[in-house]
Amino acid sequence: MTTAKAATARSAHPSAARDAGEQRFVKSAMARPLLSREDESELARRWRDDRDEAALHELTEAHMRLVIAVAAKFKRYGLPFSDLIQEGNIGLMKAAERFEPERDVRFSTYVTWWIRSCIQDYVLRNWSIVRTGTTSAQKSLFFNLRRMRARIGDLEGSSISPENREQIARDLRVRESDVDTMVMRLGASDRSLNAPVGDEENSQWQDFLVDENAAPEVEVMESTDSAKRSAWLGQAIEGLNPREQFIIRERRLSEEGSTLETLGQTLGISKERVRQIESAALTKLRAHLCKVVGDPVEAGLIPSQ
Repeated sequence: MTTAKAATARSAHPSAARDAGEQRFVKSAMARPLLSREDESELARRWRDDRDEAALHELTEAHMRLVIAVAAKFKRYGLPFSDLIQEGNIGLMKAAERFEPERDVRFSTYVTWWIRSCIQDYVLRNWSIVRTGTTSAQKSLFFNLRRMRARIGDLEGSSISPENREQIARDLRVRESDVDTMVMRLGASDRSLNAPVGDEENSQWQDFLVDENAAPEVEVMESTDSAKRSAWLGQAIEGLNPREQFIIRERRLSEEGSTLETLGQTLGISKERVRQIESAALTKLRAHLCKVVGDPVEAGLIPSQ
């Protein structure tokens, strides 16, 4: 009867059972003996050269305490400690696969970087449903912002003073706007767009989002009008002679717009003559377009002189 009650209690409190399992795992890992430099090299060489799994197990199990120590530093991000340890184990296995015993470095020193890297990637992927850091600078900002704010005594609220923002951006070599964005991200939790607002269950957060894009009917109308304007202007330009077409396209229709002097050198005429040809061409365009749409300047077909 006592055993049945204990099993019922464990099933009623799965979190307590999970915590007890973590404690037993940590206690077992901490009881593992440490390895000397010579032992590390020998085990790593046996695994690399002979694929000796017993050597791999002994090497990795001896460094489980290091995984736990690194994972404990990331517990403040609110993710399950067991998941952090599992990600650290992945880093431990990657390090064991890539370690070169001939190099003058301890395996514990080498493996620490792999453990931390895997745990950091896991935190960035799972801390929020929105990807937080994608560049190395943003990752550094994510993991160092809290520590730097604590050092300068600015941990209150989801805002930061301009002086402290400037200092953090300078120290971490990021933009001040990135610091502001990260402060707001770390100061607010994820919120469902379907969460109710106020006492009325029919109102949700997504109902208050404003679509800054143009309405579909407006986009269709603008697209149709733009196509018509392009067709009218193309017909008008076809009525110009080749030199006038070249000058109008280079002066009025290109993104940068060529200068009178540049076009004069290209055509072998003076820049004043280019200006005269351009003026005459615009007059022809205006006359043609007036027959079709009225005032072409007001219609946005040609720029005002």
